[in-house]
Amino acid sequence: MLTVNTTRPAGPAGRITRVETLVLGTAWRDFGYVRIHTDEGLSGVGEITHPYRVAETCQLAEAMGRRHLVGADPFDVEEIWLRMYQGDFLRGGDVGGVVVSGVDQALYDLMGKALGLPAYRLTGGAVRDRVRVYANGWYTGERDPEVFAAKARETVAKGYSALKFDPFGAGLTHLEKAELRRSVDLVAAVRAAVGPDVDLFIEGHARFGTGTARRLVHDLAPYDIGWFEEPMPWTHIERYAELRAVAPFPISGGEHFHNRYEYKQLFATGAVDIVQPDLSMAGGFTELRKIAAQADAHGMTVAPHNSNSPLCTTASVHAALGIPNFQILETFDGLLEPYVFDAVKGALPVVDGHVELPTAPGLGIELVDEVFAEHPPSHRFWNMFAEGWEKRNRT
Repeated sequence: MLTVNTTRPAGPAGRITRVETLVLGTAWRDFGYVRIHTDEGLSGVGEITHPYRVAETCQLAEAMGRRHLVGADPFDVEEIWLRMYQGDFLRGGDVGGVVVSGVDQALYDLMGKALGLPAYRLTGGAVRDRVRVYANGWYTGERDPEVFAAKARETVAKGYSALKFDPFGAGLTHLEKAELRRSVDLVAAVRAAVGPDVDLFIEGHARFGTGTARRLVHDLAPYDIGWFEEPMPWTHIERYAELRAVAPFPISGGEHFHNRYEYKQLFATGAVDIVQPDLSMAGGFTELRKIAAQADAHGMTVAPHNSNSPLCTTASVHAALGIPNFQILETFDGLLEPYVFDAVKGALPVVDGHVELPTAPGLGIELVDEVFAEHPPSHRFWNMFAEGWEKRNRT
């Protein structure tokens, strides 16, 4: 099982012959992709973006291609997943998790193209006709209540009925009183600007100590937020249940876990109300369905994390269509330059805060090499624990 099996007859996609990677530079971050070719003339694509280590994910994807993919049948997704995870001694970790996730996306893209079916038809079909999304990244700029309020109104005017933002600046572990007041004032301004019917989700970026987290739970209560996301570091996962017990709104998290094994402690401790696996980090389609099923067994909903490109948004829509306990999907697509959509041709658009049912085979996306050549990697980095990170001034 941990070696490529070439004795079984290959499926309609043929056998994998080549694995390549591409990187697209943007003003925000570098987006990484894997493209897998077969001897039937098909190619499948997946996203292997890492916020800061795209060069490493590309290098590992190509190496894994040589070790585990060339000669394999793309339809053997479970076997390939196990071979990459167990055979490569990954045992979790973010770079390996991203690569396994992107390869898995590409395999489903290949299967869908070979069968002439959208990928969601292979991942449980659809239990809904469209997928609701929320906007993130809309608040880039000065941490001023009037600025946040104006940007929130602009985003809602584009059709979004749900917004997420991090109001906390460079706070780490503890917030001084003035900074705490400023952060809460930003939430108050946004709520006043958009009214009571827009969902607001507050991002904690896993950085507060338990005392500050409890204080924030109290201070955010008047603003009817939909969830407080990752208020504490996951090194304190056993304390999450304590926070849930006093929070008048849901606690969410899970984007930092890369497979069902890493999720075990989250489920065992009852850490959150809403799990947030990322299709490009948590193991792709193959693993996301298993995580969602475990969440359902624990009475939790699923709101997939997605801070990547429109390719991951599109793939996440395919996954979300078949998840019964799905809640809402994140997207940064409104933050991106138009050429990003040219590079991932066929990505599904967001219209009035929703993405409609896909119809194209596979993921319906082709990578346009000429656009990638025009926009090479930028290698930029922004430190979200530094003063002014919310302006996204990169170095």
